Amino acid sequence: MSRTVLIVDDAIFMRTMIADILKGADFEVVGEASSGAEAVEKYKELKPDLVTMDIVMPDMGGIDAVREIVKFDPDARILMCSAMGQQGLVVEAIQAGARDFVVKPFQPSRVLEAVQRLLG
Repeated sequence: MSRTVLIVDDAIFMRTMIADILKGADFEVVGEASSGAEAVEKYKELKPDLVTMDIVMPDMGGIDAVREIVKFDPDARILMCSAMGQQGLVVEAIQAGARDFVVKPFQPSRVLEAVQRLLG
């Protein structure tokens, strides 16, 4: 049975890139969201094994979305996706409950390594 993933990023090309990396490694992308608020809704609906979460998004940012998801499910596995220079935000995201992070632009091997580590 393949592991399920929810991909959250306000840029469609980033969602597509992450989806391609994960689908190539036999993960099932069960949903996508373009904002933090949408991510929280979809998480509750889909209950994926893993969430990839952008940090900076309109409406509700990734850190607030992490807090909401972890409040709903303390065992949620969330991988933050940050741009260069967002180290302070990454620390805040980890404190909020994210489990790991990858830096854009992505190395597919780094994304898969982080995902495998989170899912055991």
